[in-house]
Amino acid sequence: MRCILLNPGPVSLSDAVRKAAISNDLCHREPEYFELQDELRQALLDVYGCDHERWAAVLLGGSGTTALEAMLTSLAPRKARLLVVENGVYGERISRIAEIHGIAHEKVQHGWQDPIDYERLEAALASGTFSHLAAVHHETTTGRLNDASKLAGLCEAHGVHLLLDTVSSFGAEDMPFDSPALAGCAVTANKCLHGIPGLCFVVARRDALAKGVEPPRSLYLHLPLWLEKQDKQGTPFTPPVNSLLALREALRELERHGGWRGRRARYAKLARQVRDGLSGFDVQPLLEEDASSCVLTAYRIPEGSDYVAIHDGLKRWGFVIYAGQGGLEKEMFRISTMGDITDYDIGRLLAAIETVFKR
Repeated sequence: MRCILLNPGPVSLSDAVRKAAISNDLCHREPEYFELQDELRQALLDVYGCDHERWAAVLLGGSGTTALEAMLTSLAPRKARLLVVENGVYGERISRIAEIHGIAHEKVQHGWQDPIDYERLEAALASGTFSHLAAVHHETTTGRLNDASKLAGLCEAHGVHLLLDTVSSFGAEDMPFDSPALAGCAVTANKCLHGIPGLCFVVARRDALAKGVEPPRSLYLHLPLWLEKQDKQGTPFTPPVNSLLALREALRELERHGGWRGRRARYAKLARQVRDGLSGFDVQPLLEEDASSCVLTAYRIPEGSDYVAIHDGLKRWGFVIYAGQGGLEKEMFRISTMGDITDYDIGRLLAAIETVFKR
């Protein structure tokens, strides 16, 4: 029985992506590797139609947090003052990265289930204190989709650069790449793009990279170094070659499936089917439907049940769901519809839901 991952990454892979990951042995100093690297860097910008002269996709080995830390430490200059939006685990992670690297910052804090208070945020930006704003686009703590276009608009109005964590949204949600305020996005290959773990990247404005931090805060995470080498068909360190091979096939699949718009529509359709199936057993979503990303929905654990029972019951059918985090661990569970999930898989999931929740 095929195991279907309903957690927010890594995802269930297509057979073609899985095979591509082990299709060839490539040395990262050979021309064939650099042709692959060039192809991927261009294809990643093409996902959202980014101008190749103004934007760069900088590839790194590591998880989405690697890309996030590289973006923050590279694009926030020594004199930068960062404002961080927190309404979940991943916003708080941004603050922790800033703290570790000594980046001057303040927080606009919210409860984990709360939407961003844009009036409070604008008041902070209007103070003129901050050079950069950092926020999470899709806060997977609860599945909330923060309004990236509104964040970009506020940054434009107050002359602030926007650094966006799009780890769980790039490839399936709209992005404000047309905003001059957006300086960079942190992304991973193994979520909405349907690649394998081990590869991440930052899509950043070339002028933001040119004005980044000096001297570097890190050797490995310093994006200008990676950019310089990759622009000249090089690489400063050993890259995750197999992850690049897999991502090439995954991006071809994304294009065949209608690009990010097609992927968003597919995720939303599957999420709606799951939501409708659970509602029949009085399992309620944590957030209103229009507040959630198409990628993931959080559900309240119904009275008389617990996460372990729900998780183990669904896993017996071949489905892996995700627990709540922190104080929400006993209150909710999460289901993502990312990855290579077929209509047949969803039919089986609905049957599994009926078995697990009808007791």
